[in-house]
Amino acid sequence: MRGGFAKIINRVSGFRCIAEYGSAEAAIEGIPANPSDIVLMDINLPGLSGVDCVCKLKPLLPAVDFVMLTMFGDRDRIFDALRAGAVGYLLKSDTSVVLIDAIRQVRAGGSPMSPEIARHVILYFRHSAPEPKPGDAALETLREREREILKLLAGGLQYREIGSSLNISIDTVRSHIRNIYEKLQVHSRAEASAKFFGR
Repeated sequence: MRGGFAKIINRVSGFRCIAEYGSAEAAIEGIPANPSDIVLMDINLPGLSGVDCVCKLKPLLPAVDFVMLTMFGDRDRIFDALRAGAVGYLLKSDTSVVLIDAIRQVRAGGSPMSPEIARHVILYFRHSAPEPKPGDAALETLREREREILKLLAGGLQYREIGSSLNISIDTVRSHIRNIYEKLQVHSRAEASAKFFGR
């Protein structure tokens, strides 16, 4: 399956799979030495899990976007992966068209999810998302524009939508979000949103 994904990616103009790893341990050793823009990470790996792998790699490679792949759609795995720093979550049963579209979404600042996964996330926040809670010391360090962006980010807007809303470029949005993550000492949208909501 890993080889199949590599072939799909390499057939698309402008895309290239630069490396493949058969275990989390191999990825932890190889990816920092040869980082890519995006990593497709299987949750179920021999030895360390894909979630554990992302937990170790994301702090070292904050600019790399991790998209999780799995055969399973249960809620615990979804949120474990997102908390680890993943920006997207796809099922292995998704088509090659969905996979390539997801990669394009990530490069545009989006967070692609299979419809089944997105439904889990929406239902979770619909029933459990609290109101924002002020007073977190780290939040107080944010500038006014960073607060605006964090609010939109926590509200589920994609980078391009945030840029359009504030009339700034997507590169400026990315720069602000990097600063927000650094100030809040987080590595993902999910962690930043948790800070915003006081969780």
